[in-house]
Amino acid sequence: DPYPYYAELVAARPLYRDEALGLWVAASAAAVTAVLTSDLCRVRPPAEPVPKVLLGSPAAEVFGRFVRMNDGAGHCPFKGAVSATLGSIDEPRAAAASREYARLLLDEMAPGALPGAILELAFRLPVHVLGSLLGIPRRELRQAALWTSDFVGCLAATAGPQEVERGRAAAGQLLELFRRLQKSGQGASGGLLAVLSREAARVGRDDADAVAANGIGFLFQAHEATAGLLGNTLRALAARPDVRERVAADAGFLRPVVQEVLRYDPPVQNTRRFLARTGVVAGREMREGDGILVLLAAANRDPAANPDPERFEALRKDRRIFTFGAGGHACPGEALAATIAAAGVEALLAAGLDLAELAGPVAYRASGNLRIPLLGPLLGQLG
Repeated sequence: DPYPYYAELVAARPLYRDEALGLWVAASAAAVTAVLTSDLCRVRPPAEPVPKVLLGSPAAEVFGRFVRMNDGAGHCPFKGAVSATLGSIDEPRAAAASREYARLLLDEMAPGALPGAILELAFRLPVHVLGSLLGIPRRELRQAALWTSDFVGCLAATAGPQEVERGRAAAGQLLELFRRLQKSGQGASGGLLAVLSREAARVGRDDADAVAANGIGFLFQAHEATAGLLGNTLRALAARPDVRERVAADAGFLRPVVQEVLRYDPPVQNTRRFLARTGVVAGREMREGDGILVLLAAANRDPAANPDPERFEALRKDRRIFTFGAGGHACPGEALAATIAAAGVEALLAAGLDLAELAGPVAYRASGNLRIPLLGPLLGQLG
C-alpha cells in the first residue's frame, strides 16, 4: 500500500531531491503540476531520445515517432492531431464496441474460468476495442493483442534479453500490420487510423510511418493502464459492499465509480521528466539532465486538490485527477479508458463474478510505475 507513504511526502516533502535514487521527487499537486507544465522538462532524457536496447530495430522506429515520447517543434501539431482523432470517437459507438468485445472475449473462455480469466480479459479488451476502432479486421485482433503485449513488455525496466528481443520483433509486426492497413484502405471508412492520417496531414505531418506508429501508440498506451483500471475498479467494488449494491441497482453508477478509482487507486502511479537545461522548476534550482519522478498518484491524494482524499467518494465534487498528466503531454484518452474499463467490469459481473472473492489481500504485478492487481492466475502468461 503506497498511499500512506505518498501522504507523508505530500505533507512533509512535496518536492525534494532523493540522492539514493539520483532523482528529484514531486509529490504534491502543486509540484506535480509545475513539473508537468514546465517548458524546461522533457519526457525523455535529451541524450537518449530512444531507449538504447531498442536501437537498430523496428521498435526504435516506432518509439521514436510516438508523439507521447517527443518534444519540440513537431510535438504540439502532431499532439493536436492525436487529440483530435481521439476526440472524434463517438462515445455510444465506443461503449457499444467495448461491451461487444467484453462479451465475445468472455464467451471464448472456458466455462467456469472466472475469476482466473479476469486478467486475460483486462489485457485483451483494450487492444480489441482500440484495434477495432482503428480498423484492424476482427480476425487479426487477437494477434495484435499478443504483439502489443510483447512490445509493451520490452519497454519495462525489468525486461530481460528475451523480452527485449520479443518486443523488438513484435514492433516490426505491428508496424507492418499498420502499413498494410493504410495501403489497403482497411483502416479507412471512418476508422480512427484514417482520421489520424487526415489530421496529421492537416498539421503538415503527411508521414505514413508516423501515423502508423501513433496508431500503435493507441494500443500500447491503453494495454496495461486500462487493464489496471479495470482490476482496481473490481477491487474497489469488492471492498465496498454499499458501492457494489448501488451499482447492482443502477448500472449508470459504475461510471462515477471508475472516475473515483482513477483518483483514489490509479493504474498509472508515476511518470518521469528530464531537464533540458538548467533552471528553476517549482521554485527549485535544477540542472540540465536532472531527472524528476512525478508521483501522479500522490497528487491525486493531496488534500489541497481533493479534500478528505482518503475517502472513496464516487460522486465527489470538483474531483481533480492527475493520472492522465497535465500540460502539453496530458493524455487525451481518459474518457475512452473509463468506457472500456466499465464495460469490462459490467461483463464480468454479468458473467457471474463473485466480487466477495476479490476482497482479501492481493499482490500486484511487479512494475516501476503501474498498479495492476493479480486477480487471476493467468497473469504470468500475459507477457
